[in-house]
Parts: sequence; structure tokens; C-alpha cells
Amino acid sequence: MLYEDIETARAVVAARTSLMPRVGLILGSGLGSLADELADATVIPYAEIPGFFTSQVHGHRSELALGHLGGQPVAVMRGRFHFYEGHTMQQVTFPVRVMRALGCHTLIATNAAGGLRPDWQVGDIMRLNDQIFLPGMVGQHPLIGHNDERLGPRFPAMVGAFENELVPMARDTAASLGFTLREGVYCMLSGPHFESAAELRMLQRLGVDAVGMSTAPEIMVARHGGMRVLAFSLITNLALPDGAPANHEEVLEAGEAAKPRFGALLRGILERMTKADTA
Repeated sequence: MLYEDIETARAVVAARTSLMPRVGLILGSGLGSLADELADATVIPYAEIPGFFTSQVHGHRSELALGHLGGQPVAVMRGRFHFYEGHTMQQVTFPVRVMRALGCHTLIATNAAGGLRPDWQVGDIMRLNDQIFLPGMVGQHPLIGHNDERLGPRFPAMVGAFENELVPMARDTAASLGFTLREGVYCMLSGPHFESAAELRMLQRLGVDAVGMSTAPEIMVARHGGMRVLAFSLITNLALPDGAPANHEEVLEAGEAAKPRFGALLRGILERMTKADTA
């Protein structure tokens, strides 16, 4: 039924706009206001799209906005719903399926994450150059069950998933804006608790640079559907074993402070994509 459910949701969205998006954006905690900049926007509450859920997490507005940003036709998720809210991995990743069905060939995902590098700072932006999907490794995986070949292959490869022609665009955009784009490994844990000191030490020893509670399954499903992916973590707190305990308020505060720079980065990447498309 997954394919039919995707088509039902796609039809509902398509009936509200003539736009055919090429890029899907997922805006994490505190970052949803970038969608306010869309030209000719159509905004659809998640509650009006079959298969979408309203997030209960502060900072997630639970709307799908379609319009133009940086010259690109985009579908923008203003917030996501999470596995820790009681949804299955299939439900969490359903919007990515719908964006793919609408015509998106690229997914740009963002999140708020704890930084595991003591030499990094709150407000740094990290491009994901790889991921560790811990819930997926222990059976909470969006691709478990019957595989519909219309959606993707049975065994999608993840090696090299984050390396494509968008990476130099991201680096060049950050350089033009005057800041260093961090790059590193992101690990998803299920949440909803912030990690213990022992868990943080374990992650550091695994080579993890940032930790959060989302994104990895969305990347997995995007790759299953043949989409290019680009993903960023905003470092909203330093998740260090001997550091101060994390809290959601500081996550939102860091997101608010970083909005101008993060927004400029995403706009700049989309503008470079547009120039490349017309070259």
C-alpha cells in the first residue's frame, strides 16, 4: 500500500499548486522561518496531507511550503515529525517519498545537533560527510518489509551517499560568506533523552562529530529513491562528556542566532544550482 499512499498524498499536494519542485528541503528545529522567503508560496499544513503528522516539538511548524528559493522550485518541510514522538520509521520518512513523487531529485536536510568536537563552537555548521544510523542498525529501519521496486532497490548502497557535485557548491558558498563549513560524521540516536556521559564517550570513540535524533532515516529513503543528498547540522550545543547538560531551550536559541548565516548558506547553494542548471 505504500506506493498508493504516496500517490494519494502527492495528488493532494499537486492539486494545491502548479509548481513542480526539483529540490526538497527539510528545515529542523528553529530553522523553519527560511520558508518565509519563498516566492509565490503555497503553504499546506501537514494535517491536510494524508500520511503527514503534526509535530509536537516546539520549533517545528508542521507545514509544507512550495515555491521558489534561490531560483529553484522547492518543496520545504517547516519542521519534521520524529521517531521519538511515537511514529514508525516508515511514517517519519513518508514526506521524503512524497517530495520524490512530486519531482524532487535532490534532498537538502538540516538538523540541530550536539557537537562532539571540543575545538568546535556553538553556531558552527557541519556538512554531513557520512552517517551512523544506530536505530536502523538494530532493526528500526524505514526499508524493513516488502520492497516495492517502483520506489527503489532492495539493497541500496550508502557508501559515497554524501559525495556529489553539490559538495563544492556548499564549500564555495560558505567561503564566500566568510565562514568555515565544518564536515563530519553524524550519528542518529532515537532520543528523546539527551545522551549520558558514557554514551557521549562511546560516540566519540566511534568517530562521531555530531549527534542528533533525526535525519539519518530521511537520507536513507532519499538514497533509496535515487535522490542526491546534502545535509547539514547546526551545532546548537557542545555534547561533551565533561560538559554542561544539554537542554532544548539552548537548541532553539542557537537556531535563532544562526538563522541569517544558515539561511544565506542554503540560498547560496540553491542559487549556484540554478546557475549550473542554466550554464
